[in-house]
Amino acid sequence: MFPPPNDPNASQPGGRFVTVQLPRLVPYVTLALLSVTIAVFLAQLATQYILGFDLPSLLGLKVNQLILRGEVWRLITPVFLHGSLLHIGFNLYALYILGPALESHYGHGRFLALYFISGFAGNVLSFLFSSAPSLGSSTAIFGLLGAEGIFLYRNREIFGARAQRALGNVILIAVVNLVIGMSPGIDNWGHVGGLLAGTFFAWFAGPLYHLEGDTIYPRLVDEHGNGDALRAGIVDSIIFAALAAMKFVRGF
Repeated sequence: MFPPPNDPNASQPGGRFVTVQLPRLVPYVTLALLSVTIAVFLAQLATQYILGFDLPSLLGLKVNQLILRGEVWRLITPVFLHGSLLHIGFNLYALYILGPALESHYGHGRFLALYFISGFAGNVLSFLFSSAPSLGSSTAIFGLLGAEGIFLYRNREIFGARAQRALGNVILIAVVNLVIGMSPGIDNWGHVGGLLAGTFFAWFAGPLYHLEGDTIYPRLVDEHGNGDALRAGIVDSIIFAALAAMKFVRGF
């Protein structure tokens, strides 16, 4: 959804097109997340076949009663677990589409933080408002979707009409998927939590570009740095950790 690197029409400041070199990184984090998620799913299938039960899900599924007993890792491990080939296929496709471009703009560290904070927040909201066990990386995927929307909105003057059209598509995709998420058996609270956390992180720590240098061949400079990402990540995590702690205090 982003203009490709070296696109001569990538930026349109002040109503004129200029050539802008967009960030380009090998998406190591995206590839690692794809690989680990596939490996865990294969382990799920293998243990089902060999042992007769899904061992990774048994150990990492979001189960409220077990979290309340102290197994707090279950607020993050569900992002690596999936219930079917269709389930993992949809989420991996979304990560493959969204991940590389976002990682190029965010950098490896910020992108990894975005993914896991969104996944954590989604599981926290599910923990608070849904008693059903749940699993899947869609909590983190919705965080990426929110981050892409914020990126396009905040940099709309840099990327012009193309970004505005892409933003409309992102909003439509988010709304459609949230509506679909109201169907029985889908943990929509996890989607909402991931979307909220990803949007928050992206607003305060996501790439915010301005142009510097030559008026013919300017360069993009990101106003947000690692310090902004650290602060936003800490605040985001504390908010959702505090929400989870409220359930521990109430005990139900």
